[in-house]
Amino acid sequence: MSTITCKAAVAWGAGEALVMEEVEVDPPNSMEIRIKVVCTSLCRSDVTQWESKTAVPLFPRIFGHEASGIVESIGEGVTEFKEGDHVLTVFTGECMTCKHCSSGKSNMCQILGLERRGLMHSDQKTRFSVRGKPVYHYCAVSSFSEYTVVHTGCAVKISSTVPLEKICLLSCGVAAGLGAAWKVADINKGSSVVIFGLGTVGLSVAQGAKLRGASRIIGVDTNPQKYEKGKIFGVTDYINPNDCNEPVQQVIKRITDGGADFAFECIGDTGMITTALQSCCDVNLSLSLSL
Repeated sequence: MSTITCKAAVAWGAGEALVMEEVEVDPPNSMEIRIKVVCTSLCRSDVTQWESKTAVPLFPRIFGHEASGIVESIGEGVTEFKEGDHVLTVFTGECMTCKHCSSGKSNMCQILGLERRGLMHSDQKTRFSVRGKPVYHYCAVSSFSEYTVVHTGCAVKISSTVPLEKICLLSCGVAAGLGAAWKVADINKGSSVVIFGLGTVGLSVAQGAKLRGASRIIGVDTNPQKYEKGKIFGVTDYINPNDCNEPVQQVIKRITDGGADFAFECIGDTGMITTALQSCCDVNLSLSLSL
């Protein structure tokens, strides 16, 4: 295997426009695969980290973590993938060997720890460079590149019949929302649900809640156009906080006869988490606080 030269959108500094560069992508190391990226979507997390509002700046960097593609080559020890496989990237990877993966109690794999430094798990180095200068990874994926290298724990094999231009959304937003409703909250039939933020994650929560049989799904968003889109995914009611004469949590408690059974904060606003908790019925609020 040899180094590949390809195009990638490189962020050279916080908030600076991305630059299309000729990037060198090294061969995959042990337990890694090199992927030809076919499609990638844009997540709000990419923008937040690019702006460097919540973390120590780490540049130059290649962002992007919601991607679908085809395995171009495999590293030593890789048995679950072969060249030509269609894959979906996963930024919350699992190496299956660190103490977190083996504990059975957490998915906070050590891959995530190294990712915060923009490095690969095997040797704590990058696989990207521009004119000899190392370029850091993002979310262990870096899909704003024609080719990328990821740990095998950060990819999932998918059917070759699945449309790659659509499946990439499952890498983060859809999986997070649907999984929160279906697996984490385990929404029961006939329950009431309130969702703060009707973006990709919020709409996926709505879809999951509908599939689980929720009787009322309330979407909260300041953009009224989101309601029409939300109806397709199962939203039954819509509240625009800007149109309310009282705190939105009071509105929700009033229209749900005491509060929603489940509340999901899908904006990424710490203050809104409190509002979401206060929108729940008293029994569920007590359980959430005790947990």
